[in-house]
Amino acid sequence: MNTPATIPASAQDAPAGPTPPIAPQRAHVTTVHGDTRVDQYFWLRDREDPAVLEYLRAENAWTDLVMAPTRELQETLYRELLGRIQETDLTVPELEGGWLYYIRTEEGKQYPIVCRRRDAEGSPEAVILDQNARAARQGYYRAAGVTVSPDQQRLAWGEDTSGSEEFVIHVKDLATGAVLSDAIPGTSGNIAWAADSNTLFYVTLDPAHRPYRVWRHTVGASAADALVYEESDAAFWVGVELTKSRAFLLIESASHATSETRYVPADRPDAPFRLVRPRTPGIEYDVTHRGDRFYLVTNKGARNFQLVSVPTSDPSTSWQVVIPPTESIKLDAVEAFAGHLVVYEREGGLPQVRIIDIDGGMSHRVAFPEPVYSVRRHGNPEWNSRIVRITYTSLVTPASVIDYDMDARTWTVRKEQVIPSGYDRTLYRSARLRATAPDGVQVPVSLVWKEPLERNGQRPMYLQAYGSYGINFDPSFSSHYLSLLDRGFIVGIAHVRGGEEMGRRWYDDGKQKKKRNTFTDFIACAEHLVAQRYTSSDRLAITGGSAGGLLMGAVTSMRPDLFATVVADVPFVDVVNTMLDPTLPLTVIEYDEWGNPTDDESAYRYILSYSPYDNVVPKAYPNLLVTAGLNDPRVAYWEPAKWTAKLRECQTGHNRLLLRTNMGAGHAGASGRYDYLKEVAFRYAFVLDTIPEKRER
Repeated sequence: MNTPATIPASAQDAPAGPTPPIAPQRAHVTTVHGDTRVDQYFWLRDREDPAVLEYLRAENAWTDLVMAPTRELQETLYRELLGRIQETDLTVPELEGGWLYYIRTEEGKQYPIVCRRRDAEGSPEAVILDQNARAARQGYYRAAGVTVSPDQQRLAWGEDTSGSEEFVIHVKDLATGAVLSDAIPGTSGNIAWAADSNTLFYVTLDPAHRPYRVWRHTVGASAADALVYEESDAAFWVGVELTKSRAFLLIESASHATSETRYVPADRPDAPFRLVRPRTPGIEYDVTHRGDRFYLVTNKGARNFQLVSVPTSDPSTSWQVVIPPTESIKLDAVEAFAGHLVVYEREGGLPQVRIIDIDGGMSHRVAFPEPVYSVRRHGNPEWNSRIVRITYTSLVTPASVIDYDMDARTWTVRKEQVIPSGYDRTLYRSARLRATAPDGVQVPVSLVWKEPLERNGQRPMYLQAYGSYGINFDPSFSSHYLSLLDRGFIVGIAHVRGGEEMGRRWYDDGKQKKKRNTFTDFIACAEHLVAQRYTSSDRLAITGGSAGGLLMGAVTSMRPDLFATVVADVPFVDVVNTMLDPTLPLTVIEYDEWGNPTDDESAYRYILSYSPYDNVVPKAYPNLLVTAGLNDPRVAYWEPAKWTAKLRECQTGHNRLLLRTNMGAGHAGASGRYDYLKEVAFRYAFVLDTIPEKRER
């Protein structure tokens, strides 16, 4: 198809009845490592070109037209989803500096309200940040880095009103309620207070949207802010934090494979930052403070990481091993309290929590009641506490906030997620299976369904995965799933390589020139579920977002016959072009994840072998719903747009192909909770409308 086509102003305006918009083709030729590629849709990168927005709006109009018959279903799903959330609710308060902090939501309001009250019976509530008021007249709103000063008298936070993930920092006097004149634009939203409660540190972005500079700001001062640190290596980003002990400020520089930390006493914010340990390629370490020691979770000499300690007076000296490395246990993180260390580990694909009594020298693991579950740590801001707070959940158990007494070894359920419309967990079952990958590796798959289950291939399935950056996709309860489970679906999670569910090797074997393992793992999981008659290929819907959207694109190219429906949210699908362009956000940072196709021809050839956009060829593709955010700094809107245009050009079948671009949001989609539920309802309606009804076999 070489002749440029016009884009109808709306889908209804297309001649000879409604037809999808066709993006014009404008050849853009590039030659890399002797390989010449012609990109007919490269022009979609130029959002200043009126034809770009015209095309995106035409695609949205087409999507609305095609989905119009499902409007009643969408409304039904939205009401179901809404009925399962406690609209007026509050979190379990956390004690910090004599105040109890918590977040409230109110029926009919999109955003949370941050509140506090004195830790005394009958103390009145004080609203310290009403995000609904701040979001008024904004199409998008997100607060980040919400941080109270050590003296509890000031609040700092960042605001993003476009979805671009570029935040303006504000400061509020909590005694008077006045928002001060301090307004700092162009930041990452990362904030840390010094001990004097008058000095704060923040991080700004470079032109590629990389957090790279740390600044010191004195509240109310007219003098220019001081540049404290600048990260010159474009593969590294920076962050700043105050340790829970409140003794030190830390600046961390990190890539996907290497890290380095600097520190300064929190009561000496003007002092120069000192190195904990200089960076060494391939070596990572994360710093926690307690007493006269820094505790480091590091992979130096330990693929699955180990815990060591060094003196704060001279961190360059030899370290002491606290927890040695093992091949079976991955050490994720450590959290320090006055009398304990809490170690977050993974073994056999499951998270574990280990408690170390520093004075007594004893350690134990927290016992969890189910064989497959998920655990999430809380902020735990109070230093002198024997209670560690975690959230426990599974695919059938709603999230419970747990206060675990580290001395008594007992836990108290402070709150369990409420499902107002009702939920009987005895009606549902979960399981973990293993699928065999082409190289013989056993890949875990977590499933949940509504009883009874008859494995006859008739059950529809909604299979999810991510599989990148070492990020784990642990099985947890979602009230949203009930709209699918109650309609007969099995919901599944494929724990493919590229995550770290099974340890660091699991991640290493799913990145760079082993990335294809992520895709073949997922295909193996899908084939196993079909072979075991949990579902059938014509009833299998799959979904993933961002790098998980890359997974969706890759497996759709490799095995379009295996799936009935694909939902790819903000998918990273134009991998070759993005990784060849160092001016784009994240590109240089992500060489450690995908490889550098500019300098390494073998990396170029390997990425080209799976990049979804580059592997679209004429064939019959499954039903596809693709989403994008116009202001997305992580996966630019043009990636899903270009992929959709090329898929439409090459689709030989008659399945649906829809692109929906949020014209006022970024990577995470709608910011308001009600708007978000409408997006979920839309996705589910697409899945339900494209998966055939049950039939006899």
